[in-house]
Amino acid sequence: MKKWFSFITVALLATGLAACSSTPSGPTKTLDELGYNVNGLPIVTEEVEYTIISPKNALALDYNEMDIFKTMFEDTNVKINWNNLSEETFQTTKQMIIQDTRNLPDAMYHAGFSDRDIIQYSAAGTIIALDEYLDNMPNFKRILDARPDIKKVITAPDGHIYALPRVEEMGLLQHPNILFINKEWVNYLSDNSLLSLNGQPMTVSIEGGNLEATSTEADIQLKPLTIKVNNQVVNGFTLEQYEVILKAMKDNASLLTSANLIPLTFRFGGWQGNQSDLYAAFGVPENIDHLTVVNNEVTFTAVMEQYKQATNFFAGWIEDGLIEKDVLTQGEFDLLAKGKGTAPRLGSFYWWEKETVIKPEWQDQYVALPPLIGPNGQQAVGVSNNQEISKGNFVVFSKAQNPEILLTWIDRFYDPTISAQINYGPIGIAYEEELNADGLLVQKPIPSGMTADELRLKNAPMGVIYLSYEQWAETLVMEYRARLRLELLDVYIKPYVMENVQQLPNVSFTLSEMNTINRYGTDIYSYVYQSTTGWLLEGGVSDSAWNTYVNKLNQMKLSDMVEAYQTAYDRYE
Repeated sequence: MKKWFSFITVALLATGLAACSSTPSGPTKTLDELGYNVNGLPIVTEEVEYTIISPKNALALDYNEMDIFKTMFEDTNVKINWNNLSEETFQTTKQMIIQDTRNLPDAMYHAGFSDRDIIQYSAAGTIIALDEYLDNMPNFKRILDARPDIKKVITAPDGHIYALPRVEEMGLLQHPNILFINKEWVNYLSDNSLLSLNGQPMTVSIEGGNLEATSTEADIQLKPLTIKVNNQVVNGFTLEQYEVILKAMKDNASLLTSANLIPLTFRFGGWQGNQSDLYAAFGVPENIDHLTVVNNEVTFTAVMEQYKQATNFFAGWIEDGLIEKDVLTQGEFDLLAKGKGTAPRLGSFYWWEKETVIKPEWQDQYVALPPLIGPNGQQAVGVSNNQEISKGNFVVFSKAQNPEILLTWIDRFYDPTISAQINYGPIGIAYEEELNADGLLVQKPIPSGMTADELRLKNAPMGVIYLSYEQWAETLVMEYRARLRLELLDVYIKPYVMENVQQLPNVSFTLSEMNTINRYGTDIYSYVYQSTTGWLLEGGVSDSAWNTYVNKLNQMKLSDMVEAYQTAYDRYE
């Protein structure tokens, strides 16, 4: 049945693409005949059509109905016939669509082209080299001239650029975890003498940490966070102290809430709100890829001795019910649902921001905490490999007629005012019609009954943009929640990044390196995941089992995989 479904899906896609294909019936007109203008509007005096295929979020409008694209057509005279697929359908049929060369669209947006895709389809002549058209892309050309680091990321091994990037620089993606705790519950447990460490009473107080009452969207100020343990001001909780708090929450749940209380939750292996900072307390420069750069050496963290120590320690927390077992299986929406309901139930959690998890009326109960202090006194976090410069977002297929026009059209996405609307929504819907006193775009209040995420997903295609650090000062006011999160990171996360540790940059791989990584990586990561989750559920890992695990990874050519990453990193540097 699945085979028939796939066949029917692809057949329908092919029919849809063919029906709106931009392949002309006769000879193509020249650029001069079309009135092509690279430096002004409209781009052409005679209307030109192109077909672009793209996945879209389930909440998003059909791109043909989005105001931003309607306005761009009016401005440019370039009509885009969007063929939207669900994100799931796109992922399962993408390669089949590309290989159906008779029915290719002119371009693909949200293309998600990997280095392998770029090498394969450029060698086959399926996609064109975009750097040959830089004179037709003045915005993009200026970016590359000013930012050689971006050019380095998106240049293929043969020296050409085949896909356009997305650049959104905020300093957020590198740090996807913040630890939040219900401070009211902690203070209640302490006030009622329900905390004890090693048989001795332990007093704890958490004060401040939330927004000042007078704060505005233009001036975010946090009340200083003060943590006291046994009347001494401390810079964070040790693992022992935090264990006492979690255990007291579990044992006294009925005194704190009418809901089914969860002392600590997160998403094991999730891109946000994951276990990495728990492991960092043991000195592991962890991220969910288990790959990080330490003193310019690519390091696989899941074979470090401290990784074993951390796994054994937190297996105890799971066994004792302090970390819920759901962390190993729950999806994003499962976790978010636990922050809702008729009463609070989360004692603490790791996530991107508390506003997404906790209902508005409970926000003041929860505050961000500095990283937990490990057994060796280390208070640290790792760095994720989430990239602010992502490549492979837009490709043009060789069938496209007059690609100069299409590329001048997409080049407008790199104008900062257009980028803002592509990323958040159009002026009049997401942004005020008028600029503020500083000449910046300012977001409108969120309509009643709608969240900021819902408004954005409905009206903004996202994808190809250029919003560098400079744009937040020169073009638009950063979204309030993003500015609030940056404030939290500056206080609770960035000062604790491990010394000489950095994320693995967005390197480009040769075909040989990709083959090595793909040949060994799938089995290696599957083995690491199965081993780690098994140990966490089974109470930990013995020394003999750990040695077997490390030896097995060596037999699986872990060193060859890491060497491929190292070679690409050395070439990038």
